[in-house]
Amino acid sequence: MAVIGEAFVGIDVAKLRNALAIAAAGRDGEIGYFGEVDASLESMRRLIQKLASKHEHLHFCYEAGPTGYGLHRLITELGHPCTVVAPSLIPRKPSDRVKTNRRDAISLARLLRAGELTAVWVPEPAHEAMRNLIRSRTAAVETVRVHKQHVSSFLLRHHSRISSSLRLAASDTRRPAP
Repeated sequence: MAVIGEAFVGIDVAKLRNALAIAAAGRDGEIGYFGEVDASLESMRRLIQKLASKHEHLHFCYEAGPTGYGLHRLITELGHPCTVVAPSLIPRKPSDRVKTNRRDAISLARLLRAGELTAVWVPEPAHEAMRNLIRSRTAAVETVRVHKQHVSSFLLRHHSRISSSLRLAASDTRRPAP
């Protein structure tokens, strides 16, 4: 089997299945839809190794999203460059409103080959975990605030009040130091 030179792989990442497209190097290089594969890291590892056996150099890219940066770490661990792109920074035509996994993967591969994608910063695992923790805490604080307002509004509609001695202050909801 002949080894082909350089290739650019666009991945449309999803929860269950990832869509892949491969663009050959050069301005007139062929762009083809590879298909959909299971989104597990082991499936992606096998696919990347299979593609690496057919190409001398591979360049990968995918849109940043809720799936995190595990795929980026896997690809770079296998020795290939990977670009994570902010969805808002991907150039799109005004008339291009139909979004499908296939179209997105092909578009990413084409734009990666052309060098028109802007990478985002990929945090280390510890930093990513801290960001997730902060986001979760912020969401929990907001939920508590909204529910307190709901209870207060309910009592107001029913002409009732919580006495000041029963109100929860911020100091009441904090855990004591260990």
